Amino acid sequence: MSAVTAPLLEVDNVRKAFPRGDGGELLVLDGVNLRLSEGQLVGLLGRSGSGKSTLLRLIAGLSRPSAGSLAYRGERISGPPLGIAMVFQSFALFPWLTVYDNVAIGLEARRAPTDEIRKRALAAIDLIGLDGYESAYPRELSGGMRQRVGFARALVVQPDILLMDEPFSALDVLTAETLRTDFLELWTDGRMPIRGVILVTHNIEEAVLMCDRILIFGSNPGRILTEIPVSLPQPRNRHDPAFAALVERIYVEMTLRRPADARPEALPGQGIGTALPRVSPNLMIGLLEELASAPFNGKADLPEVASRLQLQIDDLFPLAETLQMMRFVQIEGGDLRLLDAGAELVRADVDERKKIFARQLLGYVPLAAHVRRVLDERASHAAPMSRFSDELEDFMAPEAAETTLRAAISWGRYAEVFAYDDAKAMFSLENPT
Repeated sequence: MSAVTAPLLEVDNVRKAFPRGDGGELLVLDGVNLRLSEGQLVGLLGRSGSGKSTLLRLIAGLSRPSAGSLAYRGERISGPPLGIAMVFQSFALFPWLTVYDNVAIGLEARRAPTDEIRKRALAAIDLIGLDGYESAYPRELSGGMRQRVGFARALVVQPDILLMDEPFSALDVLTAETLRTDFLELWTDGRMPIRGVILVTHNIEEAVLMCDRILIFGSNPGRILTEIPVSLPQPRNRHDPAFAALVERIYVEMTLRRPADARPEALPGQGIGTALPRVSPNLMIGLLEELASAPFNGKADLPEVASRLQLQIDDLFPLAETLQMMRFVQIEGGDLRLLDAGAELVRADVDERKKIFARQLLGYVPLAAHVRRVLDERASHAAPMSRFSDELEDFMAPEAAETTLRAAISWGRYAEVFAYDDAKAMFSLENPT
């Protein structure tokens, strides 16, 4: 293969695991393969916890893989390569330095000549639209302007590869759209020194708007489920039917049940070891009410629901999947369809809703049914939280066990199937239905 066509970046069968306190390991990434060629903007799309940011840190040389290899221009990555720079979600600026000094600091660390530092720093500041703010401090800038400083700081070192870890997610909608548009214009016009980009995002429309290829990540452990090419010409129009069709396809892919997902810890419920998300009963009922009313009338595309309710995938997917687990809705082909139990709950009054919720909770969430059964069988009708957290830690990390129990507590309290005293960390049947 010639040097011209050789990939800028090669990620081969990468695995990353972190040690756990119990002597085991938390597997974050497994079997990840990726190629980045010159001129490509590749998106890594998935929910929080799918290992996308961990992969970026491996590529940046800030961490090492447990297995597999990463290479930049054919050279194995064993530390931060000079040709790779990164823009973070948090602005990560030094508050005591001016815009100019924040941008120049990377070149100073590389001991570039003073004249070159000044020339390149001012050029990067001008390129990213901050000319005139060289002497300003971060506290004087808006969020969008501070992120522009982050871009300028990354670009000033003239990297081949720019890594972007959710760079627009901390900004308001209008500011994010402006910065995203400006970046795309600079990229498509070839006005930046970079030759390839990897963008981590959990915003589906952002991925379709910006990327040439989208890699969809699954979780537990993080792995690439599928790759979707994006051939739409730039600039892209969100109202283009082809754009909407691609967004719809991604929603379908991300909600598709694959054989590898049929694990004890995967939704929908497969046993007490199912990891549960922290989803409020009020949000569940709110989504059911929205789904039951016009214009949806019982069935809606997930993209429409996300747009109407202003929900990102990290909010929408756990919510929809929890409702599916409890058999209030069915997710199929990127659509959300109201089931009989969901329609029954929407029609009911407040007290009847609790009874319906309790029925579905105990019928389809094994952990909730397990807690209730243990409380029923004990003479004291009480049990410490540790009784269940120790059990869950056979299936998942302690942090996930805590989240799962907190979800069950929230749902159980709403349904009045059990009570929980947080001060004593104790479950009981106080005021059960």
